[in-house]
Amino acid sequence: MKTNPVKHALKQGKPQIGTWLSLGSPIAARFLSRSGLPWLTVDMEHSHVDLNTAALMFGAIADAGCVPLARVATGRHDLIKQVLDCGAMGIVAPMVMTPEEARAVVAAAKYPPKGTRSVGGSLHALNFEAPADTYFRKADDEILVVIQTEHILAVDIADAIYSVPGIDAVFVGPNDLAATMRSSDGTPPDAATFEATLARINEACHRNNVPSGLHVQTAEQALQRAKEGWQFIAVASELKFMLDGVAALAAAVHPELAKADLARY
Repeated sequence: MKTNPVKHALKQGKPQIGTWLSLGSPIAARFLSRSGLPWLTVDMEHSHVDLNTAALMFGAIADAGCVPLARVATGRHDLIKQVLDCGAMGIVAPMVMTPEEARAVVAAAKYPPKGTRSVGGSLHALNFEAPADTYFRKADDEILVVIQTEHILAVDIADAIYSVPGIDAVFVGPNDLAATMRSSDGTPPDAATFEATLARINEACHRNNVPSGLHVQTAEQALQRAKEGWQFIAVASELKFMLDGVAALAAAVHPELAKADLARY
């Protein structure tokens, strides 16, 4: 059975930098999975991607030797079970607010006696290049379980959440986190305050021996965050890469027609 190299690299303290897939394109997934990035996350929270399309994307990514992950819409047992049974090699659960929620996410990703995941499916074993019975015995050791910290109230109890056994990484959604830090009149936090909050999360992860992760927009930012001790790092998305590329082309060849607002996506 194939191992999950991303999970094992994180355990060894090595940064793992990948990207987000939001367009629901198995064809794009085939190409991007051959780019040299170790993992790709199919975003099923903030996109139109359905389960059938996601299953095709997981297979395309796994067949190329890359690790397919799924960000589920919420950390529900049924959603986690479905993406794992359809071939994801790990999950990202958004907006985890309490230790109880973290325990439920971990349980949904593991078979008894460690968890509550039910036995079934076929695509999961196919993506791991294993017979089903081998997958059922070994999957708990290979499935990557990532929880997201996206609310300031979760930061305040970070140690209680991050000490839950079975969490393989914590991933910060910076936009949602910043939104929860707005003042009563809607003013966002200043840069220094936000950076101090990120440092609190990073330090709490290190105290609990859990890799910390963060979404950034550029390779330079990813490398800087890795120097700060962040490990599970996402850079932009396939949509962002496409729009940046075409915006640069348009600005060069048709500056009078170029659309500056493409950068906001």
